[in-house]
Amino acid sequence: MERVEWKAFVDELRTVWKRLWQDRIDDKVRAEGIAREDYSSLFVDRGTVIMATRDFKPLDFVEVLERHKPSEVPNAIPPHPAIGGWGKFVRDSVSKQKRFTMRGRPVPSKSKRKGNQQHKKGGRGWLHVRME
Repeated sequence: MERVEWKAFVDELRTVWKRLWQDRIDDKVRAEGIAREDYSSLFVDRGTVIMATRDFKPLDFVEVLERHKPSEVPNAIPPHPAIGGWGKFVRDSVSKQKRFTMRGRPVPSKSKRKGNQQHKKGGRGWLHVRME
């Protein structure tokens, strides 16, 4: 299976995946979703619980792709964002860089006061009316 064939297969599998979730039967008494038809390409039989509220491992599209993955196509499935890839690179490297202004200087924070600066109203605050 070549890369073009694999991409076409994954696109077809995505349409079947969407149809599975759109055509499910919602059981409001048991709070679960049930497959209405057989989806052999997704390894789901008719009547299989595909969504539930408690103690349930939901279906995962990546796991289905891994079961179909051919050995001829390397890197057919991108890695999970926690393992690696562009998402992890952005989280770890790009987002933690210091921000600079147009001139290249760090922006001073406005909330910090210098130690020797005089307090406003002599330290009494805005309201300095005596209540007696």
